[in-house]
Formats: sequence, structure tokens, C-alpha cells
Amino acid sequence: MKLGIVGLPQSGKSTIFAALTGKRGEKADAGPSRSDPRIASIKVFDERVDFLSKIYKPKKTTYANIEYLLPSQIPGTSSPGSEGGAWNQVRVCDAILNVVRNFEGPGGSPPIPEQDFWQSEEEMILNDLVVAEKRIERLELDRKRGKKPEKGEDSLLRSCHELIEKGEPLRNSPELASHPALKGFTFLSAKPMLVIINNDDEDEKLPEWHKKPENIELMVVRGRLERDIASMSPEETEEFLDAYHIQESALDRVIKGSYKALNRVSFFTVISDEVRAWSIAAGQPALEAAGTVHSDMKKGFIRAEVLSFEDLNTYGSFQEAKKAGIVRLEGKEYEVKDGDIISFRFNV
Repeated sequence: MKLGIVGLPQSGKSTIFAALTGKRGEKADAGPSRSDPRIASIKVFDERVDFLSKIYKPKKTTYANIEYLLPSQIPGTSSPGSEGGAWNQVRVCDAILNVVRNFEGPGGSPPIPEQDFWQSEEEMILNDLVVAEKRIERLELDRKRGKKPEKGEDSLLRSCHELIEKGEPLRNSPELASHPALKGFTFLSAKPMLVIINNDDEDEKLPEWHKKPENIELMVVRGRLERDIASMSPEETEEFLDAYHIQESALDRVIKGSYKALNRVSFFTVISDEVRAWSIAAGQPALEAAGTVHSDMKKGFIRAEVLSFEDLNTYGSFQEAKKAGIVRLEGKEYEVKDGDIISFRFNV
């Protein structure tokens, strides 16, 4: 699960990246050159994983991971249709964190967060429009040469073109945004998004927003303050969190927002003396969840032995839950729920 951090110049993208990556000391990979993005892989700490580890006492405990990507900032690379550059680095991501400035800028310029959001949204839509038009032109050329396009590709692209030509992001049409045939185009405006309102240190409030985007959460983060707190000792951190009324770190809140934006759930396995958390899309069947753990489990799937975390917490152990008849055997179509503890039965 990877999210790209975008935003207009001076929005504080690097500050937000530092706030997210500094809290737990995760190392951010800067890449081999200045033109490469910075990527931080962060553990998703989960109290349920800690609880399972206390019960099973495994040799290894593995949390789920989430990656945040900060594109390189090269002048001119955000122009529509540009090859390489910041926007194309974000195309490989599953979702977008859009950082907008809500603090006084250089020279005392006032913040205009809503306007900045719609400007960056327009840039993404324009980039997608160029991609769609280039592909439609290529299909037309192939057709003249007697080459048939992939079934349905032309009509899908024209539907995308019609929507984004109106200035609407593809995420407003979930069927188009998630269509398997369009996955390879990595349209920017089709990606789920979380908007980070980057406030001043003393400002805890969400700014007034006249036209809120559809199905997108707006989250206030005091970037500079959170960045500084992330580098403090535990004692200093506690003091500052209390002084600035911060109940939960920016990192933990952004992780939760990222899971929500991507509609992800977590399930757990206890295999070979390892407790491990796995993140999958909500609604995935047990067969696909098995494949996430290991391809052999999907290939030879028989049944999934399932116990919810809530039931384990209630009964205190797997054995007691099994005695109570709470442990279930589910088939390949079973829809995995958040917090399921699963043992996959398979044969290859």
C-alpha cells in the first residue's frame, strides 16, 4: 500500500513527509539521485497484533507496512503530459495525499487552501486528459492500420475523456476509476485521496470550505509542529502533545485516513511461529486473502478457519473460543472482515 504526497509549491509537502517519517524513526530512502522520489516504509502498529503476540508468544511479530512517497521536485515536470517528473512518480501509488497550505506564505501571502486544492486537482485532471487523448489517437491510428483494439478499451477511454473534459475527476465515477481494463493507464484523478490541511502551530481548526470534494476526507495537520514533536524525546513529546491538545499523532491519524481512503481492512495469521498482520481491500474473498499470504494457499485452498479478534478477546484463547463453537470454517467466497484471525487449510 503506497501513497504519494502531492501539493502546490510552498504547501509544506516535505514538512508533512518529515512529520510522518520521523515519529517512529523509520528511515526514508532518498533514492540514488536527486531526481528520484523519497520513500518511507512505516510500520502500522496495531494493538490487536500486540494482543495476539502476548497470547501466542511467537518468535516473530510482523506488522503491516504502509509506504509514503514524496516525489522529486524538478521545475517544469508537473506540466500536463510531461514524461517523467513528479506526477508520473505518483502514478505508481495506490492513493494520494494532497497537502494544501493553510498558513501565511512567503512575503506574507495569505492562505487559500480551497483554491489551492482545486488547482492541484485541475493539474491531475489535465494530465489525465492528455493521457486519454494520446491513447485514443493511437487507437484510431491502429484501427486505420487494421489492428483491432482490446475489447471495450475504446469506449472506456472515451467515457473517461468525456468525464475529465468536463473537469471532473475519474474518482467521481467509481466504476470507471476501478475498471480493470484501465488499471495500466494509472490515471491520477482516479486514485483515492486524503486532503491534508497544513495549519499553523496554533491553529487546530478546519478552514471554511465552500465546495467540498466528493468522498474525500479533509484532515488538519499542524505540519511544522508535528515535525518538531516527531524528533523529540518521549518526555518532551508528552509535554508538547498536552500543551497543544494533540490526542493522536499526525502519523497515526494519517495512517487511519489512508486505510479509510483505500477502503482497506486488516486480517491476521499465526503461521510458523509468526504473528502477522495483512492489509487487503475490503470485501475481498477468503481465496484472495489466502493468495496474499502465499500463492500455494490460494492454489490449494480448502477452507479458512476463522475467528474474529473480538471473540478471541472475549474468550481469552483460541482453544476456549473453539470449545464455545465460535471458530468457523468458511469457503473461498467468504468475505474477510477487519480483525479476522485466519488459518488457511490447503493442499498442493
